[in-house]
Amino acid sequence: MNIHEYQAKSILQEYGVKVPVGYVAETADEAVEAAKRLNEETGTNFWVVKAQIHAGGRGKGGGVKVAKSLEEVKTLSEQIIGMQLVTPQTGPEGKKVNKVMIQQDVYYPGESEIKEYYISVLLNRATGKNMIMYSTEGGMDIEEVAEKTPELIFHEEIDPAVGIQGFQARRIAFNLGTSGKSFKEMVKFVTALYNAYVGIDSEMFEINPVFKTSDDQVMAVDAKVGLDDNALYRHKDIAAMRDVSEEDPTEVEAGESGLNYVKLDGNVGCMVNGAGLAMATMDMIKLSGGDPANFLDVGGGANATTVEAGFRIILKDPNVKAILINVFGGIVRCDRVANGVVEAYKNIGDIQVPIIVRLQGTNAEEGAKIIDESGLKVVSAITLSEAADRVKEALA
Repeated sequence: MNIHEYQAKSILQEYGVKVPVGYVAETADEAVEAAKRLNEETGTNFWVVKAQIHAGGRGKGGGVKVAKSLEEVKTLSEQIIGMQLVTPQTGPEGKKVNKVMIQQDVYYPGESEIKEYYISVLLNRATGKNMIMYSTEGGMDIEEVAEKTPELIFHEEIDPAVGIQGFQARRIAFNLGTSGKSFKEMVKFVTALYNAYVGIDSEMFEINPVFKTSDDQVMAVDAKVGLDDNALYRHKDIAAMRDVSEEDPTEVEAGESGLNYVKLDGNVGCMVNGAGLAMATMDMIKLSGGDPANFLDVGGGANATTVEAGFRIILKDPNVKAILINVFGGIVRCDRVANGVVEAYKNIGDIQVPIIVRLQGTNAEEGAKIIDESGLKVVSAITLSEAADRVKEALA
């Protein structure tokens, strides 16, 4: 699950990570009130207006602006709230901005040089250890840094059994070139950041930039946080931060029906029980000359209700020209799935696209017989090759 920047920063603060003061606003008037409050609390006369969407690269799309007066705060907020923000991570369709964060400006002059860094925390699946990836080149796309100057990217692997050690945090601060007060602040920052990552069962923390102010404070100016859905039951407060308006409506609906669904760009809808079989089914669709329109795993307890929900979700995609149901009868019997398909088909009514049902496993023959004798426009198949042929015929 992804959360907004302002939500991520509130979590980071709880673990002792310094962040600029900021408040969220859903209207331009609320943004002005937030700016006034920041002026009273911090003395700032400049404000950063930041679009809140689940995507990075907001500045490149015009979603991050600096305001030098309350009038500019209002004008910029009016421009950003409601806009369809397109960034390198949203795709060409972009995302609608429903709220902004008004944040104090921390790029103030002082005795020390300001500096931006990049720090992320994630799991290295190859080693089974957590990893802090960091660079002196903050504020830039890390992919660009990796391509052009890979020597400026450092890694620190951390054994999750013992957690981050003092010498590791100091090594990171040293490699980033900090010294004196900023060195001590960076050690505290890195340690708190890693503890936050572990504490909320995160999949990924990306702080870009980590900012060293002119008075040697170290803080997270931006924050991108992804959480492990499987651990949300331990974090009810964080689960409540979910913003479904930022997610694909069809995927949200599928989740409410207990289905694992991911929309793709193809023309063949697929409904399968089991993630591994779903991946194999998508490969088979490609080999038959089609393109999968989705990943849809109905799980091991497929019945008429889940099959009907799957049908309705797949049929919302206008690009779907055929539907392939591929079920292995292990936990669930094939005849039960077949009855579910027939019942769901009748409940939905007139379905215009051809449906191929491949059943294999327990009671596969009985299931195929139910499909064949249903009188519906549904074609049964037993083998994968036979199902591929039926898909090819449907797309011809």
